Formats: sequence, C-alpha cells, structure tokens
Amino acid sequence: MSLKEYTRKRNFRKTAEPRGSKATKAGYRFVIQKHDASRLHYDFRLEIGGTLKSWAVPKGVPVEHGEKRLAVQVEDHPVSYVDFEGTIPAGQYGGGTVMVWDAGTFEPLSKTPAKDLDAGKLHFTLHGRKLKGEWHLVRLRDDGQWLLIRGGESMKPVSRRMDDTSVASGKSMKQLSASDRVWNSKTAKKTKSAPIPGFVEPMKARLAAHAPSDKGWIYEIKFDGFRALALRGSDEARLLSRNEKDLGAKFPEILEAVARLRVTDAILDGEIVALDENGVSSFQRLQAYELGEERPPLYFYVFDLLRLNGKDLLTRPLSERKAMLEKLVPSGSGLIRYSAPLGDKAAPLLERAREIGLEGLIGKRKDSAYEPGRRSGAWIKLKLLREQEFVIGGHTDPEGSRKYFGALLVGVHRNKTLVFTGKVGTGFNYALLRVLHGRFAKIAREDCPFSNLPEPRSSGRGKSLTASEMKRCHWVEPAMVCQVRFSEWTRDNHLRQPVFLGLREDKDAREVVREEA
Repeated sequence: MSLKEYTRKRNFRKTAEPRGSKATKAGYRFVIQKHDASRLHYDFRLEIGGTLKSWAVPKGVPVEHGEKRLAVQVEDHPVSYVDFEGTIPAGQYGGGTVMVWDAGTFEPLSKTPAKDLDAGKLHFTLHGRKLKGEWHLVRLRDDGQWLLIRGGESMKPVSRRMDDTSVASGKSMKQLSASDRVWNSKTAKKTKSAPIPGFVEPMKARLAAHAPSDKGWIYEIKFDGFRALALRGSDEARLLSRNEKDLGAKFPEILEAVARLRVTDAILDGEIVALDENGVSSFQRLQAYELGEERPPLYFYVFDLLRLNGKDLLTRPLSERKAMLEKLVPSGSGLIRYSAPLGDKAAPLLERAREIGLEGLIGKRKDSAYEPGRRSGAWIKLKLLREQEFVIGGHTDPEGSRKYFGALLVGVHRNKTLVFTGKVGTGFNYALLRVLHGRFAKIAREDCPFSNLPEPRSSGRGKSLTASEMKRCHWVEPAMVCQVRFSEWTRDNHLRQPVFLGLREDKDAREVVREEA
C-alpha cells in the first residue's frame, strides 16, 4: 500500500491529521492508538519502508503467551502519525477520539522485515511504555485479515487506569474527547524558541546526621528515583541523567511532556519516579518498569529551574528560582509536577516522612545559588533509611533452587581503589536474576577487582571472603552500579542485612564512595 489511499480518504481542511509523506530515513518506531470511532478499537502501526504499516485490532493487543487477536490491515499511514492525538471531527473518515495508547520502538527479528511482511509473517519485539516482549503477525487471507499473536512470556494485563491513559499527554479518553485542542508535534502552534541549552552538571546534596539549627532552610521530599535534567529549546527537548546519559528513550512520555512546555528555552532539574500504591516513590518499582514487569505511574518531579526564556538563573536565590518554577509547571495531574517546599521545621517533617515511608528529606538554604556539580553543603540530605549506591564487582554461584547466581559482591571506592563491602543476596526475582546474569557475561574478567580480597574471616560473620571461597566467585568489570538498602555498617565496614533495590544507570561507578554524614 502507499499513502495515496490515506490521502484520498481525508479532507485536511477539516481534520488535523498530518498530511505526511514517505520517510527517507529508515526507522523502527511503533504506535498503538486507542480509537473511539464507530466502534472502540486499537490501531496498531509499525514503521516499515518509510510508512506506518497499520492494522485495526478490535479487542486490543494480546498479552498472554500464545493468545491470538484478529488484526485487519488498513491503509498505510505517514510516519508523522506516531504523534497524532486528539479528536477527528464527526463526519470525517475515522471520526472520533484518538489517544496514543502506547509508543516506542520495535525490533524486527530478521534482517528483511519488509519481505517478511509481504510473505505474510513477521516476528518482532516491542520496546514500549506499556508493552514489552515478542509478538507475531501472521496473514490469514489476502483480504487483509491477520492474526496478532503474543510470543515469549506472558505479561500482566494493563490495568483499567493505564488502559485509559495516554503515554503522550497523560490524558484519559474522556479528557481528550472533551477538549477541542488536537495536539500534534508537527502542527502544534510553536512558541518562539532559542537554541537548546547545554548540559549543566546537577548540584549535589551532602549527607547530614542532623538538621541544622540556624534559620533560612526549607525542606522537600527526598525522592527515590532517577535524577534528571530537562533541556528545552529549538523546538526540541532532551532528558539527561546526572552523568549526561540520555533518558529520553527510556521515558519517552516524559520527554514529550518537556517538549510541550511553552517556553523560549529552559533547564529544569528534578527526579523521575515511579509511585507505589500509597503515592510514595519506589526505586524498586522503577526497576520493575525498566524490566517490563510492572507499569507503575511515572512522573517527573521538578524542584529547580536553572534557565528560563534566555535568562541564566544559576546565581539567583533558590526561593526566587522555585517561585518561577511553580508558575512554569502546569498545575494538576500532568506528568511534570512541581516539588513544593514542605516548610522549615525539620523535626516534625521527618516524623511525618517516617510514618509515610519516605526515604528522607532534602534541606536547602533559601538564599543559595545553584552550584553545578558541587556538594557545598547548601543542600543536605537527611535519611530515614540507610541506602546508597555500590559497585558490582562479581557474583557467587547459585545455591538450592535459585538459578543464574547466588549473591552480588559489591564495594565502594576508597583512595581510588575498590574495596569489598559485602554480599547482597536478596531483592531479586527470577527475571532480574536472568537479566543481570546476561549482563555479567558481557563484562566478565578473570581477576578480582577488589583491593582487599581475600581477607580473613572477621566478626562480621559471613561477610568477608576467604581464599577458598573466592574460588567459587565470578568476577566482572567494576562498571555497573546498584542501589542497596541495609540496616547498618558493621565494625569491619561491611553491610548488615543488605537488600538489592535496582541498577543505577545514571551513576558513574568511579564516583561511588561510602557516604559519610
């Protein structure tokens, strides 16, 4: 099929759908749009050969292993349709509300996806916000009827709330249908823009044992997620980690929300979090999202503004920056949320944070400037839970019914060398064991990376490794960082009761040291 049929069916004077054209650059994007036309259905689209190959799936994409759903092939759509969301006017072809239900990239499991599709069978993997894993498209007859079949392991069904929420705007079908505005990144009204700003290394907080006694401090929630810097300008946006790694591919819906900010240019500092059932940020939920095991609500809580509409704000006092940020970020339940100060009394706030189950609080001087990359003490963190990053240097053999590996061997840097701090054997499920083991195989090494192993058995019973125990260990390059929660440090500088929370892709292993208050 070509785009002639797509164009013939639409009156672009009445519908905001993109005219579009065939793409000259090859890409493998996909979009699934929930479409409330004459009948509610899902439009499944794969970017192949410069257009979006499209199918209408009346009952939605299957998620159980081996489950099959009818998919009726329709006309090709332009690749710009991946961004389309809104209401097609009544009386027009496909009239009704369209929502970007899921989006991302797909991976053809052959080198010739276009030929496979012509032959009537396509095997591919989806990397989406809601859907992750393998599927098959199999043609039944030449009249456009196909089967969409779930391969690989079963997934949990999408919850009712997630099913009715857009990954592009965060809106529900009801909210979209009630709005006259049709958002499309190609046709939306643009705000005058400046070049996209450069990266600014985020300011750091110093661990403190107690809240300061002097006045002039405010306190905010300490989120348990990925620190992120959002850059906006030149009609584009970037989402970067604190070590300047791209986060936009992992969190495309948040990147889109940043792109829709009506500004000339801007730099926002915040944290990407996954919320649990109590509305508390959970790093474990964020890890489960990355592995495709859960679909928790994700938000970008912003707490600082470094640049706005051509003005550098780094030297402005924090109170002024936060006032400007509060005006910039839309109120309500959007994907970008303002992290408001909770007050200036640390003791009652810490007690309330403990009751809720928060990790702790961040204290900031109201008059402080933003100091890129520095840990000056103008920002402090007050922790209720012992938790920090550790470098993975190896793993032990599995025991009993466990597969892949038994425990992680972790450490921190001291005087530019990596020192062993303990074994972490809890906090894993089967999928996580398998994924981590696969990554370890790619960075395996023969020698031990820890400078203090082997070491004699000590009072930290079971925490040290003897020479004989080391023979049953497997070593890896010390490049991966994980988050670990633990009860305390022992006298021998080992972890007591450690629990694995997740990997930290946003932290450079060379910067990991023991946090001292």
